Amino acid sequence: MSNESIREKVREEYAQAALRVTKQGGSCCGSAAPEGNPITSNLYGDGETTALPAEAVAASLGCGNPTALAELKPGETVLDLGSGGGIDVLLSARRVGQAGKAYGLDMTDEMLALARDNQRKSGARNVEFLKGAIEHIPLPENSVDVIISNCVINLSGDKDRVLSEAFRVLKPGGRFAVSDVVVRGEMPAEIRRRVELWAGCIAGALEESEYQSKLAVAGFEQIEVEPTRIYAAADAKGFLAKNEDVEKIAQMADGKFMSAFVRARKPF
Repeated sequence: MSNESIREKVREEYAQAALRVTKQGGSCCGSAAPEGNPITSNLYGDGETTALPAEAVAASLGCGNPTALAELKPGETVLDLGSGGGIDVLLSARRVGQAGKAYGLDMTDEMLALARDNQRKSGARNVEFLKGAIEHIPLPENSVDVIISNCVINLSGDKDRVLSEAFRVLKPGGRFAVSDVVVRGEMPAEIRRRVELWAGCIAGALEESEYQSKLAVAGFEQIEVEPTRIYAAADAKGFLAKNEDVEKIAQMADGKFMSAFVRARKPF
């Protein structure tokens, strides 16, 4: 698929996800609700989400909790790449306080509408949702302290451009702190392609060392990939139930995909 085809497919999937949330909730990574999904379930503590609009929680389609791991500080400016229904932006806004700013960037009109409605319901004033692609961030260079993202970079067909743009908008010393789906080690191409249908929804997750290499090429330093959830064969079975060789695929995928917290820093 071309990068534009991938982008349009992602846009379509997330538009439908936003519409489902406004009606009854749902998840992009399969038909199960988030609480039954091994990727999207149990990512946030009750104390984090109780004060948020229910629609923001229902629209949580990520694979981690980057706001808790990014060590956000009062007064910082944070940007969420692929902000969806806004849960991580609203949580970030709390952490940076009124002296800080939380931006959310999304290319899907339906998600932006949902996120802005959630912002209105939450009363957050230090929040701004921007329309755009993560490959073309509509912010000036050296303008952001922290970049977060939640299981979105794996959806891009041009990850080099995403990381280059992230580097551009970060201030010197700025932090890259994202949750993403990552491949552990080598996997046969045919198996990898099919398992990515559940692990990455649309596009391919990067292999761990490749992720690190791309960050280094973009200019980042202090690069770390920390596993937060490793998917077992049983997780794969739930998403590949319609495949006749599900047992074979699931066993080969066992332990090969993980949610990970990816850290890096722009040099001073």
